[in-house]
Amino acid sequence: MPRKERDEKRRDSKGRLLKSGESQRPDGRYAYKYMDTFGNPKFVYSWKLVPTDKIPAGKRPDLSLREKVRQIQQDIADGIDPIGKKMTVCQLYAKYIRQRGNVKRGTKKSREQLMKLLSDDKLGAASIDSVKLSDAKEWALRMQEQGVAYNTICNSKRSLKAIFYMAIQDDCIRKNPFDFPINDVINDDTEPKVPLTPAQEEELLKFMQDDPVYAKYYDEVVILLETGLRISELCGLTETDLNFEKRFVNVDHQLLRSTEDGYYIETPKTDSGFRQVPMSAAAYEAFQRVLKNRRGAKAIEVDGYSNFLFLNRDGLPKVAVNYDAMFKCLAKKFNKCHKEPLPPVMTPHTMRHTFCTRMANAGMNPKALQYIMGHANIVMTLNYYAHATFNSAQAEMERLEAAKAETAVAAAETTVENTEETKAAA
Repeated sequence: MPRKERDEKRRDSKGRLLKSGESQRPDGRYAYKYMDTFGNPKFVYSWKLVPTDKIPAGKRPDLSLREKVRQIQQDIADGIDPIGKKMTVCQLYAKYIRQRGNVKRGTKKSREQLMKLLSDDKLGAASIDSVKLSDAKEWALRMQEQGVAYNTICNSKRSLKAIFYMAIQDDCIRKNPFDFPINDVINDDTEPKVPLTPAQEEELLKFMQDDPVYAKYYDEVVILLETGLRISELCGLTETDLNFEKRFVNVDHQLLRSTEDGYYIETPKTDSGFRQVPMSAAAYEAFQRVLKNRRGAKAIEVDGYSNFLFLNRDGLPKVAVNYDAMFKCLAKKFNKCHKEPLPPVMTPHTMRHTFCTRMANAGMNPKALQYIMGHANIVMTLNYYAHATFNSAQAEMERLEAAKAETAVAAAETTVENTEETKAAA
């Protein structure tokens, strides 16, 4: 067929020459046929051939055919998966969690929460190749406007960044839209976690010891303040976890409870959570009193564990929610009769926070403190828990200055002694 005749057959209704693979259907819509990275024939359509064309009345706004063709050609050149990139965000997240199924129950619940957030938001139905940086930021803003907690948004954003990174590795997309600092978009509106001051700690224990309602919780609070245990670790303690001879608490499990599963045992959060926490004199005495006063325990076994130390009024093991309620009421009653109120956030974790801060300010070796706390990362020990204050910083400076002065005095005394010995020898 002569070239001129072929060109005539390859023109659109406006007389424009169509390129290889392009065609125009009888209804006026343009089409482009190509082979994907798997060698399968694919078609893409548009009512516009070039960007300056007008969309027919009643049709949705769309990219022109040639804009789409450029994207397709670039995807093929870069090896982008044409099918994978059209997964929705929810589908990508489902794929991600399916490949990482060996997780704790708490993680599974967090995943269910994020999947619900995605399903209820327009982001979840968006194809992953259409999600831009601005879309990710808008998602974070919407979550905060809907009342989702700041920490939940941060954790969710971290998970979304991970799944989009997986999509990049699978050659589905080129960029990660969730690679941005969350604080650039939303403000941290969480109440800061503040440890007890030494004075508050002393006043709180004195108040509990004398109060007819909270005296029965005194030993539990002392143990939390003297060991830095997580509340789920405390709840899981049994008689066999206490070594009074060598004075340590063995931590290798935690006790939790959910409405769906009831009581259940889990291992510590990380491998670093397996540890032996030394008993201070105060903790040793508190544990002794707990065992002496413990009575009315029901015969209950949870995943092979029994004889739990801390029981509720029904003789069943206590769990975190019991202590959360207790600390809230305790703080309210304490604040009514004390000029200096307790920190706004008073939970069992405040006790752990206080223990770590106290040990850090006392100069405990950071690695030893990391071990006792069961932190996987020392940054957690140093930056999150160890709250330095002016008083603690001033005390540390004075300690170092005193040590420096002692060293200088000792050196001077040694010099004098050496001089006298030399004279005597002469």
